[in-house]
Amino acid sequence: MALSWNEIKERAVSFSKKWADASREEADAQPFLVDFFNVFGISSKRVGTFEHRVKKLDDKEGYIDMLWKGTILIEMKSRGKDLDKAYQQALEYTYGLEEHELPKYILVSDFENFRLHDLEDGTQIDFKLKDLVKNVRHFGYLLGYQKKVYKEEDPANIKAAELMGKLHDRLKEIGYVGHSLEVYLVRLLFCLFAEDTTIFERKQFQEYIERRTNIDGSDLAAKLQELFQVLNTPEEKRFITLDEDLAAFPYVNGKLFDEPLPIASFDSKMRQALLDCTYIDWS
Repeated sequence: MALSWNEIKERAVSFSKKWADASREEADAQPFLVDFFNVFGISSKRVGTFEHRVKKLDDKEGYIDMLWKGTILIEMKSRGKDLDKAYQQALEYTYGLEEHELPKYILVSDFENFRLHDLEDGTQIDFKLKDLVKNVRHFGYLLGYQKKVYKEEDPANIKAAELMGKLHDRLKEIGYVGHSLEVYLVRLLFCLFAEDTTIFERKQFQEYIERRTNIDGSDLAAKLQELFQVLNTPEEKRFITLDEDLAAFPYVNGKLFDEPLPIASFDSKMRQALLDCTYIDWS
């Protein structure tokens, strides 16, 4: 499972301190990038190759500092070198790649400065090494996060009732019944409405389930229980080490999440049923 943003930020701070004096492309580039990917809990050896050989437009050979095929191309330069030229060099390298190898992003850096280019929408982000901690979310795609492109919503009336009905029946089948079941479903309904109105951020509940729970549904009940507890806790009374994704949810007054309930149990189909509910516009 992906690291929490809290852990990633802690690693980013340590990384920035460790590499504050790095400057030489040949000596420092590879260990620098190994540690950079480790900030996000990723083994660079598993996802990419260093010194990836390509043939440029002039038929001469070039070497990409690091290539994660289909995801990111990274070109490192010694401290103080021109990053515009580094980016042009990186673009030239892409002409020697197969279609499936083409990156979505190009990152160029001279150890002190970072410049991230999104090749799909043409945007560019610039920041200093010391500010990596403030910019880690720009690298969310390394962890599988997608830019928010919202799915076309289904009609909410009959479809919504059918999906919630299936979830209700399945919970009842496994023995989650009576008053507890009804309160549990009301809480889920609240979360579905909240992310399509102004209570939660748009698709906040959906993305929490997609990103922070296992696909087999084995930990979904525990994650929902944790979320319900957070929603019932005022911001000023929450633990300072609370996972950032959870901490982003607001306090919900009104006692809806106050009553202790038995922890439910989900499987992959039930998890998908709940996700299908999040794809509907409940507003």
